[in-house]
Amino acid sequence: MNRSRIPNVLLVNPRFSPHAFWNYKETCAVVGARHVAAPLGLITVAALLPEEWNLRLVDRNAAELRKDDLQWADLVMIGGMLPQQRDAKRIIVRAHSYGKPVVVGGPDVTASPAVYADADFRVLGEAEELMDDFVGAWRAGSERGTFVARSFPDLTQSPLPRFDLLKLEDYLHVGVQFSRGCPYNCEFCNVIELNGRVPRFKRTSQMLRELDSLHQLGYRGHVDFVDDNLIGNRKVLRSFLAALEEWREAHGCPFEFSTEVSLNLADHDDLLAAMRRAGFFAVFVGIESPDTEILLSTQKAHNARRNIGESLRKIYRAGMFVNAGFIVGFDAERASVARAMVDCIEEAAIPVCMVGLLYALPNTQLARRLLSEGRLHADSDRVTTDCVADQCTSGLNYTTLRPRQEILADYRIILREIYHPRAFFGRVRRMALTLDLSRHGVRSPLRALGRHLRSFLQISLQTGFRDRKARPHYWRALGDCLLHNPRAIRTVVSLAALYLHIQPFAQFMDQLLSAQIESIRTADSHVPLMRVAAVEPAPPMSAVASGAFERD
Repeated sequence: MNRSRIPNVLLVNPRFSPHAFWNYKETCAVVGARHVAAPLGLITVAALLPEEWNLRLVDRNAAELRKDDLQWADLVMIGGMLPQQRDAKRIIVRAHSYGKPVVVGGPDVTASPAVYADADFRVLGEAEELMDDFVGAWRAGSERGTFVARSFPDLTQSPLPRFDLLKLEDYLHVGVQFSRGCPYNCEFCNVIELNGRVPRFKRTSQMLRELDSLHQLGYRGHVDFVDDNLIGNRKVLRSFLAALEEWREAHGCPFEFSTEVSLNLADHDDLLAAMRRAGFFAVFVGIESPDTEILLSTQKAHNARRNIGESLRKIYRAGMFVNAGFIVGFDAERASVARAMVDCIEEAAIPVCMVGLLYALPNTQLARRLLSEGRLHADSDRVTTDCVADQCTSGLNYTTLRPRQEILADYRIILREIYHPRAFFGRVRRMALTLDLSRHGVRSPLRALGRHLRSFLQISLQTGFRDRKARPHYWRALGDCLLHNPRAIRTVVSLAALYLHIQPFAQFMDQLLSAQIESIRTADSHVPLMRVAAVEPAPPMSAVASGAFERD
């Protein structure tokens, strides 16, 4: 290959499994999008490449990878998470069939480099530190190489992502990133392994340039801050939120924001007020369990000994609804946890809950402990089938202390109860009555109003008419909201759109869990039905650039 000429670089975002909890294909379809989130990591990598290189982006969640794309390319660059591993491996094989070298980066190869031994180049760590090394090796004629980060890079040197490479209309939301890292030390989490425990930040001016770029490209609507924990350094955040509020007002409120935070956000009234003024409407919170003993055993003390329901209601009263994560399968579970978890979810009125099975992610404290105890399953970092997609479909990649059959039965009970239409829309109704949106708003362009109306009619047709079981509960939630808190009507409709995905997902999981439980009962063993695959336990609303989570 002639390295003296300007190369054509094909950046490919691998496809997520259709069975992943956060895929939301049904929701995307009803609102006219192709996928949930844009690939922020890849467009950040694109910005780190030499300006003169020719770039083309293909997101396989929104478009097909065509023959002419591969023929055009001199180099193929891919990256992603464990739920994308199977498709990433397919892309490597396909690119090699055209004689094209492949570079792999992102959290999956960083955590499990051996899985990608067939790639020509591997970038292990955050791209800001490593891309110059790779470019130098490429220009020098290297045909293989592994580049390993020596430290966590200074984010003030991170470039403006190449938003111009995206088809922005393909996505429910677009991600940006202010910080990486989280100050906490949860045993099961790989964020602190990938991004560290000392949060690092971009300058406020950098973030505002990113928003300027999106605004100039004509994008309006939902922007997701994909930070691991936005409130990891509250002093830095306060200054940024003040500038964000001013920018948003000066530009006519074109965006509304979501992010991920720890539950102790509820302890800081000033941050709640500042996030509200800056335009945040939703947050993801990892609750994991209502049991204090379980939380302490997994090093999540900041969630322990608090009233979870009251903490969440404080966030609702600040104008933000909460999506929450829960986990079943911790070693500290002594008996059934189903009733306590369902009661917590209902009491706190959390409409969307990502309840998953515990998974020992590669190179985490949990995985290392289980390995030392001889309990970690072999090859747990490899995805072997499209049926396993995330911790919902794949969890418990280790020998459990509590009988596996009991854990799976608990999990099935929880999913059956919380996603019954009466329960789901009951939580939507109660949350909407608490949500204070008196100072919140996003100004949509006129062209968006027709799209919103069509989406509302589609959602109402499917949920309010065709779905016999959901019909009365949807209309009651909508009616109560119109009567008592009409400002929250858009939130109610948005959550109904998510239900279009959640309901078939819950049915799929019920069948899968029933088969697993029956298999264990028949075999009278603790061996899972299928080889499972590790995935990041990440929330839906974000994507971390250059070597961290990309939450779908």
